[in-house]
Amino acid sequence: MPAAPPVRRAAVLGSPIAHSLSPVLHRAAYRAMGLAGWTYGRFEVDEEGLPAFVAGLGPDWAGLSLTMPLKRAIIPLLDELSATAASVEAVNTVVLAPDGRRLGDNTDVPGLVEALRERGVTRVPGAAVLGAGATASSALAALARICDGEVTAYVRSPARAAEMRTWGERLKVAVRTEDWSLAHRALDAPLVIATTPAGATDALAAAVPAAPGTLFDVLYDPWPTALAAAWSGRGGEVIGGLDLLIHQAVLQVEAMTGTAPAPLKEMREAGLAALAAR
Repeated sequence: MPAAPPVRRAAVLGSPIAHSLSPVLHRAAYRAMGLAGWTYGRFEVDEEGLPAFVAGLGPDWAGLSLTMPLKRAIIPLLDELSATAASVEAVNTVVLAPDGRRLGDNTDVPGLVEALRERGVTRVPGAAVLGAGATASSALAALARICDGEVTAYVRSPARAAEMRTWGERLKVAVRTEDWSLAHRALDAPLVIATTPAGATDALAAAVPAAPGTLFDVLYDPWPTALAAAWSGRGGEVIGGLDLLIHQAVLQVEAMTGTAPAPLKEMREAGLAALAAR
């Protein structure tokens, strides 16, 4: 009788975490890839509890996915950072090497680029970013790879504006900032990336132009947002948060399992089914 495959563990950590679709996506990948013995869990962990959780990981652990508020809190606990993670000071992926080293990476940035590429957006002459949080810095890092011109960031405070300009300097992106009261002007950009919480852009739906470009709204639940619905209603291309979640998860699966390619189609089908069931 053949021996059972060794158990390999991975999980997503964050707070709150109950809403996360990551287990659905990763488990779908394991099934499609025939990775018997691989498990993927979900743990409610805040910044205070993170060091103890990481210290308690055994040799059966292969990797961690990290969501808010842990993407920066994890950095002091790591042995190595990828260039992408270091550039935005945010880690959403930890690969636990066989020798015990903890390797931090950021798949949000290439995930953004891949989600855009899938819809045919490979270069843009300019862009607008709505918001200024951690996802906005990842958006700027992605735009550094595909944007030929200026990025305008619409923010709510002078402090946030200063942060975005600093990120632009670090990432070598020309960033201009505007007050949130002028956010309707963002909608004329060829590419708009909305990184704000649910409801924050609803008031902009009425200002969508007659011939909009591409909207990348990082939310996926509830979906569509009022802005996304108005955008698609005007014939514009809309990319949603599920697209980002899937593409970054594909890269996580490949990094944690050491096997590529991860099954994009099966992961997307599982994610769509899970959202439809909510």
